[in-house]
Amino acid sequence: MEKRNLSVVHEFILMGITSHPELQAPLFGLFLIIYLVSVLGNLGMIILTKVDHSLQTPMYFFLRHLAITDLGYSTAVGPKMLVNFLVDQNTISYYFCATQLAFFLLFIVSELFILSAMSYDRYVAICNPLLYTVIMSQRICYILVAIPYLYCTFVSLLVTIKIFILPFCGYNVISHFYCDSLPLLSLLCSNTHEIELIILILAAFDLISSLLIVLVSYLLILIAILRMKSAEGRRKAFSTCGSHLTVVIVFYGTLIFMYVQPKSTHSFDTDKVASIFYTLVIPMLNPLIYSLRNKDVKYALQRTWNNLCNIFSLRLHTR
Repeated sequence: MEKRNLSVVHEFILMGITSHPELQAPLFGLFLIIYLVSVLGNLGMIILTKVDHSLQTPMYFFLRHLAITDLGYSTAVGPKMLVNFLVDQNTISYYFCATQLAFFLLFIVSELFILSAMSYDRYVAICNPLLYTVIMSQRICYILVAIPYLYCTFVSLLVTIKIFILPFCGYNVISHFYCDSLPLLSLLCSNTHEIELIILILAAFDLISSLLIVLVSYLLILIAILRMKSAEGRRKAFSTCGSHLTVVIVFYGTLIFMYVQPKSTHSFDTDKVASIFYTLVIPMLNPLIYSLRNKDVKYALQRTWNNLCNIFSLRLHTR
């Protein structure tokens, strides 16, 4: 009976990013700016790729869903983290913690498969340009994003339910700044072997399968580019892949650093820095990378801005 009372947890305490009070205000300002830039950039990319006619292609369809996943998992973590800088005790309710974990897993895993779908799209565009519109039809594009979303919803619910149906041991301090699966496992007072095995198998499958698609696609792209006789053709081929390849390297590089490094080199502070990078900084960088490196996006943004200015000026003149 005593053990049952100890295992009843109604809220968790998040340790946060830093325990130094003098750093709370500057870190709040920094992460607020990062989160706002991320929201504006990704919302802008979603709207721009939806309204501009020149961006109604498979590549920008996938880019729109990349922006949705970036916005999704950064919003699952960012607002609560910012609030925690302003309060004395960083608490999160039991059900909000479960909800945060579920949405974070849904969007972070979805991003892996969206990036692999984008690499396949680039492979078809470069290696089979004449059949591109046939292979990458609207139906195929919808399938390539619908299946990952459905699968990732299943993974998210499976892991979240498996963790939260188990009893917690009364100690409710999470050694992180958001509800992640691994810190939560350390608070469970029952045997966690099954859920640890499930997480390991799913994480390995998600990371390896999506990365394999990316590597094979870019290997075939590289072979096709090397076979091109025209230097201009090679340059254009590289330029169409540059933005996506940059995003892939940054995202996968951070995840591999976070989860594949030996246990002896793990430290709490290092893990927090890596987590900050892939939950907040990467969602901010992705729209910037695509807007700064992509002429189509820059021209579309300029056209949309000019159209808005024209509409605004016409309304002023008609008053």
